[in-house]
Amino acid sequence: MAEPGRVRVVVTAMGAVTPLGLDVASTWSAMRSGLSGVGPITLFDAAALPVRIAAEVRGFDATATLGAKVARRNSRNSQLAIVAAREAVADSGLDLASIGTEVGVCIGSGVGGLEVVEMATRTLDGYGARRVSPFAAATSLIDMAAASVAMDIGARGPNQAVVSACATGADAVGEAAEWIRRGDAVAVIAGGTEAAITATGITMFAAARALSTRNDDPEHASRPFDRDRDGFVSAEGCALLVLEEREHALARGAAIHGEVIGYAATSDAYHMTAPDPSGDGAIRCIRLALRRAGIEPGDVGYINAHGTGTGLNDAAETRAFKAVFGDGAYTTPISSTKSMTGHMLGAAGAIEAIACLLAMRDQFLPPTINLENPDPECDLDYVPLVGRAASPTVSMSTSFGFGGHNACLVLTTGQDT
Repeated sequence: MAEPGRVRVVVTAMGAVTPLGLDVASTWSAMRSGLSGVGPITLFDAAALPVRIAAEVRGFDATATLGAKVARRNSRNSQLAIVAAREAVADSGLDLASIGTEVGVCIGSGVGGLEVVEMATRTLDGYGARRVSPFAAATSLIDMAAASVAMDIGARGPNQAVVSACATGADAVGEAAEWIRRGDAVAVIAGGTEAAITATGITMFAAARALSTRNDDPEHASRPFDRDRDGFVSAEGCALLVLEEREHALARGAAIHGEVIGYAATSDAYHMTAPDPSGDGAIRCIRLALRRAGIEPGDVGYINAHGTGTGLNDAAETRAFKAVFGDGAYTTPISSTKSMTGHMLGAAGAIEAIACLLAMRDQFLPPTINLENPDPECDLDYVPLVGRAASPTVSMSTSFGFGGHNACLVLTTGQDT
């Protein structure tokens, strides 16, 4: 499917820390089983807030995993990124000591070290300026996750943080692939990380009326495409992919988990938080990604939808799928794994790309849990309630963000036929 002479970019490893598990294997196992990672908030006292549920990374001990010094000098979203990067690099077999100058890092986040800003503000208000941590300025920055990962693993190639709200993870993967295609790196650790479950983070999204308030039934709160959906569930976590120039990967005998054959990004230029109801930006984005991949809509065997569980997004996304795929929209299986992970914001697009790759590998589609009463406007095959066997060789992931950001990734198994 690749264009003649075009540099091919493959996925040679993955790493993840999510509300469903502390690595890729446990996260995927939970997805296959249709488990929910949503529960009562435990990271802070949320008793006085209108939203008291979230999808937290449970059992994560940064000090035990990274050591006290590294944990203290990194925000939670950077800590998650370092752990996921270590998993990915170990899985990849890359010798960073030899090729570190040719390995890049492209890790984005929606809000960065939000808990650091929150703590610094409280300290300033309560105890004065002299008590604010000298690490606060650096650790709160959105780019610091990428920088910290590079320092931890010794990657000295290009290093950037993509920021496009909830499209961040997908954009980071797509842009990293472009780095490789233009020769800036032979490999890139790419994806997104997020840790916005703080009093400020939850309160801000709740004030925007974006979050589910199903506080008494957290496991059923994330309900993409369901008639009774009432908002997304905020989640934290990190997902990273090791992208590599195909010939370089083959030369070193690396395992190939898939290939990035298409990527596109567009803007709605419509509203600060609401998607264009016509789906125009999403439609153009999907069509462009398919064109760059050199395939037709009918070649796509599985779609991992943005599927947030908000009234506006789910309906607009459904309209976009119908516009692009025509009658094929009704026969192409689609699922929203946010029904299980919650919305990992800047990390969402990356974990959903991983879900696409694993779905193709295992020939199994993860479900959209809690889809008990489909919205009449959302009448496509959203793989409701339980997963199913299937054998897609091409999959697609869509991601959309506040500000009108749209991103689309097209992936294949990476196996030539």
